[in-house]
Amino acid sequence: MAQNVNPTASSSIGSSSTKDSMSSGVVGSNSQVSKRLQQELLSLMMSNDKGISAFPDGDMLLSWVGTVEGPLETVYEGLKYKLRLDFPPGYPYNAPKVRFTSSCFHPNVDQYGNICLDILKEKWSALYEVRTILLSIQSLLGEPNNSSPLNIHAAGLWPNQAAYKKMTSYDLIKMDPSLSLLALKTTCKNK
Repeated sequence: MAQNVNPTASSSIGSSSTKDSMSSGVVGSNSQVSKRLQQELLSLMMSNDKGISAFPDGDMLLSWVGTVEGPLETVYEGLKYKLRLDFPPGYPYNAPKVRFTSSCFHPNVDQYGNICLDILKEKWSALYEVRTILLSIQSLLGEPNNSSPLNIHAAGLWPNQAAYKKMTSYDLIKMDPSLSLLALKTTCKNK
């Protein structure tokens, strides 16, 4: 069976009472999604991965809040970004919608927090899990795909890492003015 084909959905097609099986397939599918997400939460909590975390948003299992820390030895080192992950009823056969909720100046992130990352689009696989997504986003921070930018200004500035670092600091201050001293210290320390 193909890895991105929902077996619940495909098994109900040949049923005699399509309406009943479709509605029960959705219920069954939702419980399968819930079970899968609970397993992924446990797996993520047990992992030793540094700089990533995610949890359901309150008691809404299909909406999660995540955090990704900037990778070491990059312009994002020491910065934390918040994400929102919304899982469709067809998860894991359909990719979740993931976006930054905190401002992120990056070539592959637009002004609304949308992320251009192939595994969230055409390269999605039902084998991926929340941990994979978060690690991929963390990696993307340090290694952007400048051939497919959502933020052309960031992509153009990327080769000049000193100027780029100033922009990430400025973006951080714009998001939270109380951080201006921290950003100023970090920028001055790197000179």
